[in-house]
Amino acid sequence: MAITETEVRKVAHLARLAMPDEYIDAYTKNLSNILDLVAKMEAVDTDGVAPMAHPLDMMQRLRADVVTETNQRDYYQQIAPETENGLYLVPKVLE
Repeated sequence: MAITETEVRKVAHLARLAMPDEYIDAYTKNLSNILDLVAKMEAVDTDGVAPMAHPLDMMQRLRADVVTETNQRDYYQQIAPETENGLYLVPKVLE
């Protein structure tokens, strides 16, 4: 599928892209090549092919979900002006 220079200019305008005249030919050729590739891909028979999330059928190695840091709430709350039951107390801002 070929795309024309007029269509490239129109798409660039709709996307609000500044398209210098010296780039129009190159963009026209590149977009035409991309559309040709998409047309070839659409022609491939994919019936019976299961969708995959990744081309390699492997399990992802995950680390164990364990706590690795100690609770330091009391240490961090030492500098707070006011705390109560492990919570920061802040002044009321709305009446």
